[in-house]
Amino acid sequence: MIDIINYLKNYDASRVRIMEICGTHTAEISKNGIVSLLSENIELVSGPGCPVCVTVTDYIDRLVELSMIEGNTVVSFGDLLRVKGSKKSLDDARAEGGSVRMVYSPMDILNLAKENKSDTFIFAAVGFETTAPVYAILLDKLNSDNIGNVKLLTSLKTMPAVVDWVCKEQGAIDGFIAPGHVGVITGSDCFSELSKKYQIPFVVAGFDAEQLIAAIYALIIKQGKGEVINLYRSAVTDCGNEKAKKLVEKYFTPCDAAWRGIGPIKDSGIILRSEYADFDAGSKGLDKDNSHNSSCCCAQILTGSVLPSDCPLFGTVCSPVSPQGACMVSTEGSCYNWFIGRRSSAK
Repeated sequence: MIDIINYLKNYDASRVRIMEICGTHTAEISKNGIVSLLSENIELVSGPGCPVCVTVTDYIDRLVELSMIEGNTVVSFGDLLRVKGSKKSLDDARAEGGSVRMVYSPMDILNLAKENKSDTFIFAAVGFETTAPVYAILLDKLNSDNIGNVKLLTSLKTMPAVVDWVCKEQGAIDGFIAPGHVGVITGSDCFSELSKKYQIPFVVAGFDAEQLIAAIYALIIKQGKGEVINLYRSAVTDCGNEKAKKLVEKYFTPCDAAWRGIGPIKDSGIILRSEYADFDAGSKGLDKDNSHNSSCCCAQILTGSVLPSDCPLFGTVCSPVSPQGACMVSTEGSCYNWFIGRRSSAK
């Protein structure tokens, strides 16, 4: 049996550029020091798979605006609170008197709404195919319990269209570590069309070091082949979770979506259907992306054009303590992980 780690360490053939799409993969690669196990001819770059990182400033600005309206409370996951819009973050808004609450699950908003019926609670619904079913379950509960003081401001993205954009506009990617979380819902077949279209291998992987190393090895030996390999069969099937997909389709419909640093991509998101418009806090048309620091390179980093260390702000003006862009804010962001661990093992 081949010694995979030794093979990767001593790989001396043509240079290979592999993109891990998922932010959780980015964090695990950093945590496990995987870059230090690879030959200089194997380059890992992070893709647009961190939901906080790809959220445009227009969306943050809208949340800030909503939080400052009397009777409103914006409810969000922790990472999003520190991401700046064109001028302010939700943390800034809270310091100025805005009403902002952090939760660990969207379902936490139910008790807040029941206990404060005169207030309106707006959930910052960001994410990919992974979290969309949770928001659909929340909407089911709001309907069944007749709770009318909860709304969603959505910035929900879907994965295939942005990967297609990266392949078409950026190129120079020889293989993709496909997101296991997304695959649980969509199925591994979600990536088959793209793999064949660009003759690039995709490997669906879990989140432990062994699977990530195996995924990198599989992508190297499958260079130039349009195949999808599923290493995460304990959780991911070919077709995915049909029940979850149907529940999402009940409440959401495909739409064009704006991505930080990329702009609008056709049919790369989902939005509430018109029959559920009463639950929408104004999600349409939030596509402007005016960074508060024009020197920030998040846009190029998200698509693998440059490394975090290539940004002029990295490690000086921009750090986890004083993040200038979303990639440094999120614990799944490329810059954050490069700063805390990945850069120390990079070649």
